[in-house]
Amino acid sequence: MKQISQSIKILADDLENELAGKLNALKAVGSQMIEVTRGQRMADLALNAVELIDRNLYERTCDVRWWATDSAIVDVLHHPSTESINYACKRLSVILDAYTVYLDIWIADASGTIIANGRPMAYPNVKGVSVASEKWFTDALKTKSGDEYTVAKIKTCSHLQDATVATYATAIRSGGESRGDILGVLGIHFDWGPQAKAIVKGVRLNEQEEALTRVMLLDSQFNVIASNDGIGILSETFQLKTQGQSYGYYRQENGSIVGFSLTPGYETYKGMGWYGCIEQKQFNSD
Repeated sequence: MKQISQSIKILADDLENELAGKLNALKAVGSQMIEVTRGQRMADLALNAVELIDRNLYERTCDVRWWATDSAIVDVLHHPSTESINYACKRLSVILDAYTVYLDIWIADASGTIIANGRPMAYPNVKGVSVASEKWFTDALKTKSGDEYTVAKIKTCSHLQDATVATYATAIRSGGESRGDILGVLGIHFDWGPQAKAIVKGVRLNEQEEALTRVMLLDSQFNVIASNDGIGILSETFQLKTQGQSYGYYRQENGSIVGFSLTPGYETYKGMGWYGCIEQKQFNSD
């Protein structure tokens, strides 16, 4: 009986150890599945955020190219006078009233001097400013046709009360023709701050995720250009580890999950190499 009892105990211990091993294996598989699900969700949300901003900015490329053909904008560079400048300012003002996502629109002559803007009352010191050294201006002068445009990096603009802007530009051409001689440049200043904030804060997170998740837009150098917590914008570089991938997720040493997606572009807009990026801290139950 004693031997039988010992055998039963050994068998019971073996079964218990085997069961514990299987339970641990199942737990590991379950944890892995949870991580995959979370990671995939973060990457999908990151893609959604950058797709939304791409679609928004695609419209800006359309706006600047067709506004540059407006007769009032073209004529003021052909025949600059007090009357034509005032009329151009009035025309720009009408455009701005309809398109509230812009802070201001500038007309620069070929030398880079601003001769008219759409909100002279709000920004009275714009007229006469030289933008000859601004990249959006110099790049716009290099465009080969009216189908092309240029866009500057997200930055603050001192002449627009230090607002954060995305500036799109294209050449203003003689007669408004696509291949006409370049007369100057049209620059449109997209009000980046509130528009980008609406994108990153609009990502759908559940109540548990809200306090643990940071939603960001990163430029091509991984600089933070938008964040749902309002931290690090234009001052922080996020250490994104893409491993050469355009889309994916990974776990950081601190346990947080990072999901990311490179801009896919939209229609003819190829994007600027930006990323949607979402960092989610570890849940207590993980």
